[in-house]
Formats: sequence, structure tokens, C-alpha cells
Amino acid sequence: MLDVLVVGAGPAGSVAATVLARAGARVRIVDRSMFPRDKLCGDTVNPGTLGLLRRLNMAAAIDGCGLPVAGMRVTGERGVVIEGRYRDGVTGRSLLRRHLDWMLLQDALAAGAQFEPACTVRGAVMDGGRVAGVRVSGRPFGGEVRARVTIAADGRRSTLAFGLGMARHPARPRRWAMGLYVENAEVAGLPRDLGEMHVRSGRYIGIAPVPGGLTNVCVVRPWRPGEHAFGDPKTVVFGELARDPLLRDRFAGARLAGAPAVLGPLAVDVNDAVHVNGLLLAGDAAGFIDPMTGDGLRFAVRGAELAALAALDALEHGWQGVHERLATRRRAEFSAKWRFNRLLRSLVTSPAAIGGASLGARLAPAGLRAAIEYAGDVGYA
Repeated sequence: MLDVLVVGAGPAGSVAATVLARAGARVRIVDRSMFPRDKLCGDTVNPGTLGLLRRLNMAAAIDGCGLPVAGMRVTGERGVVIEGRYRDGVTGRSLLRRHLDWMLLQDALAAGAQFEPACTVRGAVMDGGRVAGVRVSGRPFGGEVRARVTIAADGRRSTLAFGLGMARHPARPRRWAMGLYVENAEVAGLPRDLGEMHVRSGRYIGIAPVPGGLTNVCVVRPWRPGEHAFGDPKTVVFGELARDPLLRDRFAGARLAGAPAVLGPLAVDVNDAVHVNGLLLAGDAAGFIDPMTGDGLRFAVRGAELAALAALDALEHGWQGVHERLATRRRAEFSAKWRFNRLLRSLVTSPAAIGGASLGARLAPAGLRAAIEYAGDVGYA
């Protein structure tokens, strides 16, 4: 029997598998996709996430590719523009998620983890009230994969977390993300080493240059009937760009490069009081609110490391207190940042708050620059 089965080969799954395999555990990763695969994302790794990956000896390939991200350019209503660079020359990286995820998966395989792609998890295998593995389809042998510990790192629509009643999509916020790549975007006079966040009433637009001369554009806004999964995301995204005074000229000649993507609803609530022995959650499966500050990958990487350490604890000592200790460590690690992110999102939903924040940015730009550093997790770099 496996020691640990990891469901999901994204950053959280690969980091958890790497930590476990290096500790001597017998680990297998399963994922429904073939890799490399595309995924909707802002395509930036902030300095704090890069620092965590370096500490885990998982950043060697990332450091050598992509584009540097030296800070953020934030705009608000009424023409407010603030540029903030990370201190001491600290940088993140901009690279496609298909490349990032593939690099991290290679680290897991090099550590000794096994990987089975094109393997769809249908539900948990229960044994005496605990999770003893998963039921799968798409594998050439058998319908069950059993393990002493299962880590659900299968994203914000986690089959295991939702199937066992541990996660739900809350009524609010109900936001969708629509993203695409364009070529021929006008960048003359703009710094190419800054990510961009354009905060508008009720929505925000993230923009990032990526390798190959492309630009990632992602719009996050509330659901409206007839749009998102039921409409044309290209029309929605290009419509947002065309009606924005600061962006319309830059993207007037832009051309779509590849298929657009839609993701939603974004928010996932997980109740820490509901847990099942044999199962741990990591990454977006452990809870997700659209991270407009670009720090979702740090939550995934550090959260996966904590889940892996909890799995090693369970393997050695049993399940008594494992979930409670993991929840305590996650709160200690992330609670301040969660509050910060919720505060920023509350600004987006209130026109009055957007106006006040824009005025504050004009009068005290140093405060926004400090927020940019905090959002970039520079303290972990």
C-alpha cells in the first residue's frame, strides 16, 4: 500500500509530494490531465513564493526562465497610477502556468514520487469511517488506489472536499475570472518588469507580460446572466479593455493568441471543524478566494508543505490531533494575509471605497507602495 496518495499535480500537489518523497514516503500523484497542460492564472510567481520554493530546493528551473517581475503598477478610478518596486532588487518571475506546473512536477518525480496522468478521481474509498484512498477511472488497472494518507490537492472544485461535505461555494462573493493571451499589445513607455492591477468599481483587471511577446489579461468580476461560461469570454475581456480609458488605446490593435478561459465561481469555503481521518486538504481545495494580490501560489506552496508535514505526523503517530494542529498552523501562517486580501476585495465592491482609496493613494502613495510589498510577500523572499 502507498503511504500517501496525492490527488492533483498542480503546485500544491507537486510540493506536497516532493516534501513527502524526500522524507522517504511512498508517494503517488494522480491527475485527470495530461501534462504539461494549460491553466487560467495570472502567470506570475511573487517574490515570497519564489523564496519558499528556493528554501525547498524547487526553484532552480524557475530562476532560469521567464521574465523578472520587480513590482506592481496599480491604477484606480479617476486616473490614479502608482508604481511600487520591491526593495533591495527583489524580483518575482513571470512564466506560463503550464511551464511552472511542469517544472514543479519534475521535482516531485526526481524526489521519487510516481505520477499517473489522465486519471479521474470519482470519490473517496471509505474504510471504517476514514478515507483509505480513492475510486478512479481512466487507469488501465483496477478502480481503486489505496493509501494510508490521501492529500486532496485537486483545486477549487475538489471532488474529495466537496464530496465529503468539507467545502462549498458561498453565496457571496460570486465572481468569475476570464483570461486570455494577446499579442501586439502596445507597451511603449511602460515598464515591462512590473505586473499590473487595474482596480475598478465592481471588478479588476490583471495584466502581465509573459515570455514569447504575449500579454496575459485576466478580468475578475461578478457573474452576470448570459456571460462567462454561457457566453463568449473573448467578448467580455475585450469589452472591458475597450471601455477603460487607461487601457483602450494600448489594446486597440491587440489580437487574441489562443483560446480564452473561464473560471468560476471562484470562492471556496472550507470548514476546519469538518474533517475525516485519512484525508488532508492542500492548495485551493483547502479554501480559496480570488487572490487579487497575486499571492495564491504562496498559499498553495506553503499550505502544501504544511499538509505534507501533517501527513508525516499521521504516518508516524496516528491521526489524533493531526487536523487540529494543521488548522492552527494554517491560521498562524495565513490569517493576517487573508484579512488583508478581504479588505482589498471589499474596496472593489464599493464605489465609495474605490473613490476613497484612490484619494488616499494620491495623498499618501507610500502607503500603497508598502501594500504592494506586502502583497508580494517580500518578507519571504
